[in-house]
Amino acid sequence: MTLPDFSFEDRWIELTGGSVAGVDEAGRGPLAGPVVAAAIVLNRERAPQGIRDSKLLSETERERLFDEIVKTAHVGIALVPPSVIDDFNIRGATLRAMSEAVASLAIIPSAVLTDGRDQPTDRSTGLPFSGEAIVKGDQKSISVAAASIIAKVTRDQMMVQLAERLPEYGFDKHKGYPTAAHLRALAEHGPTPFHRKSFKPVKILGPGR
Repeated sequence: MTLPDFSFEDRWIELTGGSVAGVDEAGRGPLAGPVVAAAIVLNRERAPQGIRDSKLLSETERERLFDEIVKTAHVGIALVPPSVIDDFNIRGATLRAMSEAVASLAIIPSAVLTDGRDQPTDRSTGLPFSGEAIVKGDQKSISVAAASIIAKVTRDQMMVQLAERLPEYGFDKHKGYPTAAHLRALAEHGPTPFHRKSFKPVKILGPGR
């Protein structure tokens, strides 16, 4: 498989003359926990080797790259909790997290590359960011791939911490995704405040704790 590179970034740098941020999220599919978005502006002279779609990396590789990216790049991270996901739906919550991640960067990018089909909104103008949404962007743009790693590791760490508070749900193992073990825990213990009440398997099981 071809590794992601700076081709998309180079095109937008040529068009805008400024820096380019890659944006991706983790946590659209789980029944519990937040959706987390990351925005990354890489320093290409110091970009870590081996950056690719987080789904194609082992946990050890993701954590190593997380540490290296944080040390060498501009990083913005934002999360949207389950209560807001329930209010706005997962698409709306994801776009909100992406917008907030870009807003939290220490520099203002001239263009934003996002994974998927939707471009988040610039909160200062109310308009979509300059840039583009790229289907399978985490496999094409190195900045988007870096964002996928930061978002994934951040969210996984949060779910491991949640498992320490609620060990009976096994969040450290399934990270909130609807595995058989998670569904059994839901049936036995009911939903927690960290579950997404609007998601069908959780809704069926009632109000819970």
